[in-house]
Amino acid sequence: MDESERLIRVATLGTPTGPSPLPLATATGTGRARFVTEDVWVRNRVEVAREGGPDPGDEILFEKAGPRERLFFDPASTKAAVVTCGGLCPGLNSVIRSLFLELHLGYGVPEVLGIRDGYMGLDPAVGRPPIPLSREFVSRIHTDGGTVLGSSRGAQDTGRMVDFLEREGIRLLFCIGGDGTLRGAHAIAEEARRRGLPIAVVGIPKTIDNDIRYCTRTFGFTTAVDLARQVIHAAHTEATGAPRGIGLVKLMGRDAGFIACGATLASQEVNFTLIPEVPFQLEGEGGLLAALERRMDEREHAVIVVSEGAGQNLFGEPAAGGDASGNRRYHDIGPLLKGRIVEHFRTLGSPVDLKYIDPSYIVRSAAANTEDSFLCDQLARRAAHAAMSGRTDLVVVGLNGSFAHVPIPLAVERKRQVDPEGELWGAVLAVTGQPAWLGG
Repeated sequence: MDESERLIRVATLGTPTGPSPLPLATATGTGRARFVTEDVWVRNRVEVAREGGPDPGDEILFEKAGPRERLFFDPASTKAAVVTCGGLCPGLNSVIRSLFLELHLGYGVPEVLGIRDGYMGLDPAVGRPPIPLSREFVSRIHTDGGTVLGSSRGAQDTGRMVDFLEREGIRLLFCIGGDGTLRGAHAIAEEARRRGLPIAVVGIPKTIDNDIRYCTRTFGFTTAVDLARQVIHAAHTEATGAPRGIGLVKLMGRDAGFIACGATLASQEVNFTLIPEVPFQLEGEGGLLAALERRMDEREHAVIVVSEGAGQNLFGEPAAGGDASGNRRYHDIGPLLKGRIVEHFRTLGSPVDLKYIDPSYIVRSAAANTEDSFLCDQLARRAAHAAMSGRTDLVVVGLNGSFAHVPIPLAVERKRQVDPEGELWGAVLAVTGQPAWLGG
């Protein structure tokens, strides 16, 4: 792969020619922060092999995100809109607030609309009118969980949404959501491009599961791990406070086990961690139930953490249908594990006292912690910079200690997952002491 193939540029609406109003410098030694130039790139990898080592093969470079010296849009005549879609996640209000402040106070964009109830709000036939954002409106929203704009799942008619943007004179659209939302944003950008409309569509990835590709960490993830650790501690307290006690905690993670792994390492109180990336069996000498028997015989208590998407192989047939966002529906692993574990030990004549905890909605609806609040602000402001420079059809991501522009189709091509042969999973196995393979 030569250098030209490795450089990933995002789509633009045209050549930026207008001066930026931001009080930034173009050179070092001025005592001020600087604009980002177009010759700065962010690697998707930070580790390199020594000479003669394996070639990673897929190393690529992304545009560095940040303020540009030249703008495509004239701030004084530009109208922006912000929409939040999909499930709740800690930090949504923080992103909304920082987007508004950067656009309105930083660039001088006179009008920023809050689109209500997700993509429904971009279709007047089904949605409520937008909310004009103001300094007073966003003043304290970052202290609350949820989204002040409301949210919804499911696709809307792309043509009608672009009709709304065109009719309202909206030139900047910021879409905060997961892969389904980002696919919708891509469709909007494509339709606007087809019509020749100068509309910049910029995504800010929102997935508490931390499973967006080319993204080191998504906002809401560390808050989720913080709260999950507290739940695990409660499960451990319950397990040790009862004869032959077991604490079973189901955490978020449809296709990726990052929350389960992070909470396991943070808590240091988990004996078995089950994630979607590592299939397991219940029965047999090498299965989970046999390993749990040995644990109970030795220590008389156990804590199990399971990602919501783990163990789908135990159900035989896949779950039918999907949700409104187009996500494949999964069987509920928590009740199945609870029932099989309780029945197994009852059959052995040594019953257990199992407490099952599912904190999903408590975690999703929480306000962002300090680290996530910081990340939300950084992502939001860089999204504003990208849009004002005329970039479109992209997501802004935190990547390897920097921030980058990633084309939406590339970001949603496949999910980021825990590597069963990687350091993270190796650390989980070391902490839990569980077998590397819970096979039948």
